[in-house]
Amino acid sequence: MFRCSADCCENDKASMQQVHHCIERCHAPLAQAQAVVTKELERFQDRLARCTMHCNDKAKDSLDSGSKEQQVKQQLESCVTKCVDDHMHLIPSMTKKMKETLAAITQ
Repeated sequence: MFRCSADCCENDKASMQQVHHCIERCHAPLAQAQAVVTKELERFQDRLARCTMHCNDKAKDSLDSGSKEQQVKQQLESCVTKCVDDHMHLIPSMTKKMKETLAAITQ
């Protein structure tokens, strides 16, 4: 990207606007790649957050129904641990998907 941008600036016959457009074209693949990674990570975080919110709701319901605080804490910890474990298993497929998408951008 930097080499491409530098090449744009070396064109003595190009107008400022042409140089600017050339540099924007050089930066486009990086911007696309960043958007892909950001989107995937946001989806992952959202899913994990929803899972832990579900655990919090279950814990609150247990407390409201009269369960003992220590028991609810253990249930909450177990539920959140399961969320994390389940989502850890998603990381390899998420990584593979990002790599495939990023490879398609560079081509």
